[in-house]
Amino acid sequence: MIKIYHNNRCSKSRCGLEILENSGKEFEIVKYLDDTLSAKALKEIISLLKIKPIDLVRKNEAIWKENYKGKTLTDAEVINAMAKHPKLIERPIVINGKKAVIGRPPELILDII
Repeated sequence: MIKIYHNNRCSKSRCGLEILENSGKEFEIVKYLDDTLSAKALKEIISLLKIKPIDLVRKNEAIWKENYKGKTLTDAEVINAMAKHPKLIERPIVINGKKAVIGRPPELILDII
């Protein structure tokens, strides 16, 4: 089953959702700001994305700038920051089986569905 980690307030996330709706395939919407992700879940997503934890962080968010910018953080500390502050998570994330992508630009989603 395809999953999209979605934030309706984000235009890229809305575009990603539209791509999935137009695909005709079944998918699940995870509103990660409401149903926050655990550190364990974030580690699994990061592993599927094949990126470093820091690459999933929205570094322009005020929370990041005020609390974390300029600090040397371990991968675990970065993951814990995203678990504590889900607004820091880049979006949308789409997972299809063992494949995953950050939908920036949203058209990247087409590569895995």
